[in-house]
Amino acid sequence: MKREPSTDFFANLLLPLALIGGLVLLLSLNTGQTETERVLSSPLELWIKPVVGYLSAGAEIAAAIVIGSAVVRALVVYLYRFLSHSRQHRDATESVRLQLGRALTLGLEFTVASDILRTTVAPTRQDILNLGAIVLLRTLLNYFLEREIQQGEQNRLTRRTNEPETFQPKEPY
Repeated sequence: MKREPSTDFFANLLLPLALIGGLVLLLSLNTGQTETERVLSSPLELWIKPVVGYLSAGAEIAAAIVIGSAVVRALVVYLYRFLSHSRQHRDATESVRLQLGRALTLGLEFTVASDILRTTVAPTRQDILNLGAIVLLRTLLNYFLEREIQQGEQNRLTRRTNEPETFQPKEPY
């Protein structure tokens, strides 16, 4: 299924530009209210704030674990394949890159969840603007990572289909 040229134009140029424009707009807005001026008003807010803080810290820790373990794994796999002097080094590098990209997108999702959790309890207007800017920035990063992953997978599939097939006997039933 092929996309229309106008859809490709929108996805490749206008969407990232719109996200960047929204990010610049959100960052330029300033309400002038500082966090010290905000006072928690209800006892429920006093109780929920630490719980949400722990949940937010947990989401950040999860992001750090996912990204850190993916980086270590990618480095080990890459070094193993590089030192083994395999003929398919380029394909191996591409697969390591794609796996790392998938882990980075998951890590970005955890960090967005952490930021959303932080602003759930009695947010100020500035907190909401900051969250919007952070979510837009991370969405933009995620968008480009996903595009890279999709292009890499498509390139790998086309390379596989263009390679000559080797004879592999079928297993008996």
